[in-house]
Amino acid sequence: MRHILWLLVPAVLSLAAPAQARPRDDALTGAIRCGVVADSRQWLDCYYGAAQPVRAALGLVPALAAQVQLAAAPPVGGQPRDEAVRDEVVSAAAACMRMAADRAWLDCYYAAAMPMRAQMGLSAPQTAARPAPVPVPAPQPAPQLASVPPAPPAGPPPMPRKSGMFAGIFSSPKPIVSDMPMQSYVLNDKGAFTVTLADGQVWEQLDEDQAYHPARWRKDPSELRVTIKPDAMHIYIMTVPDEGRLYKVRRIR
Repeated sequence: MRHILWLLVPAVLSLAAPAQARPRDDALTGAIRCGVVADSRQWLDCYYGAAQPVRAALGLVPALAAQVQLAAAPPVGGQPRDEAVRDEVVSAAAACMRMAADRAWLDCYYAAAMPMRAQMGLSAPQTAARPAPVPVPAPQPAPQLASVPPAPPAGPPPMPRKSGMFAGIFSSPKPIVSDMPMQSYVLNDKGAFTVTLADGQVWEQLDEDQAYHPARWRKDPSELRVTIKPDAMHIYIMTVPDEGRLYKVRRIR
């Protein structure tokens, strides 16, 4: 995996504008450097810690100290596990370079980690489980401002463990759609879909997900049953039984 990802770095970094490149470049280089970590959970903590340059550039609460330390000096030793999933995560993170704003890039970077969380059977983190930002006085808006910008993303929490100080903090989010058959679906020429469920809800695949997870459905819609759960960063994840895929979707009706 590592030699493939290192070959990917120059091509990815060349896509970024010079004024925006440095924090993202440092973050992506750090994520690739995490490839020497053998344990997948420790690798994911390292991946999260690698995002610190962008968090600092945005003025966000720092990533957890343990994650930042892992990213700064990834431990070497043993055969890295789940290399194919790591490749998928880092490739998706590299594709986030097309995002114009750093906050959008950071959301995309964190969302790219979902295949590894799914591989390890980890739930999507709840909003309440994320680190709380340090309180600061709200600045008085200038008269010409029409609105206050939304709060910045808080970033992911530390990885859950079976025991220890983080045990019991994380819980699996309840599905908002559970095992519901489709009424119909439409695939465009790239495999991106729009799905109408049996109760009339309409969901479409996110643009950022189309290139990596095109749908290849051939069955009658009534034979395809859908489960949709909330995910981090205001994203919803749709699954279809026996596919082993995670689709990022949004409701349009």
